[in-house]
Amino acid sequence: MSTGLDTIIGTPSVDADTALTKAAALEADGCRIGAIDALREAQGTQDERVLFRLAYLLDLVGEEDEALAIYQQCVSSDRPTVNALLNLAVLMEDRGDYAGAEKCLRQVLDTEPTNARARLFMRDVIASKDMYYDEEHARDLAKRNALMDTPVTDFELSVRARNCLKKMNIRTLGDLLKVSESELLSYKNFGETSLVEIKAMLHAKGLRLGQNLENQYHRVRAEVYEELKGRAPEAVLNKPVTQLDLSVRARKALQMLGIMSIGDLATRTEAELMGVKNFGATSLDEIKERLASFGLELRTLD
Repeated sequence: MSTGLDTIIGTPSVDADTALTKAAALEADGCRIGAIDALREAQGTQDERVLFRLAYLLDLVGEEDEALAIYQQCVSSDRPTVNALLNLAVLMEDRGDYAGAEKCLRQVLDTEPTNARARLFMRDVIASKDMYYDEEHARDLAKRNALMDTPVTDFELSVRARNCLKKMNIRTLGDLLKVSESELLSYKNFGETSLVEIKAMLHAKGLRLGQNLENQYHRVRAEVYEELKGRAPEAVLNKPVTQLDLSVRARKALQMLGIMSIGDLATRTEAELMGVKNFGATSLDEIKERLASFGLELRTLD
């Protein structure tokens, strides 16, 4: 069957009413193809009734591509019909175009919020979209897990680097992301050359040493911050640390750690602060006292 799309803007052979009457008679006789041909003769009129019926019949006979194109033409007007929007949404959903289907349905619900058919289709589209994203996430997760389980022996590393990793019980790429540079360098016979070699291999894959430790650290801090919301108003947690009136030494330590708010400060540990050069017990007590005035304290390690 020809698409007939080249005739959409051509000169119609008959007027819309004549074509619709003829098509209805042919449909009544069971001649769906004949009805389609009759409607094609008036396709150039741009009459929405002709276009809608033509798209509907084309969809019924399996000509989905052309039906989709004509439905899109139907809904391009300033006031598209509800049925055209609904039918187009169904076609789009069938093709996995959930965003397009949702857009059509929202147009319907904006004017007819109680339209039962649109509400039902919307639930299906949203469910399908969520399922699609879940599948995408599952595939991405599976790929990442497969990468993390890759043995380090699969990578082109020197014998010395491989032997050191083996003795450190680092078997997979995932294991390697759980150690820091300092941990590797502290191991006997593990030198800068091996470190540079491993870092280059990880960099080629968009990874870095200690990455998984950092991710875990950030997750823990995020969890602690959520708990803090139950102990102090967000207005307090969002206050800048400059309002704590700290000594110069304490302020510099917080700046070095990138701590900007009181809530951020309360997610840190004593060890983190004491690890900053020239930060001593006096500065630590000062910060603990300021936090206590808001009913807060530094995070304790479990």
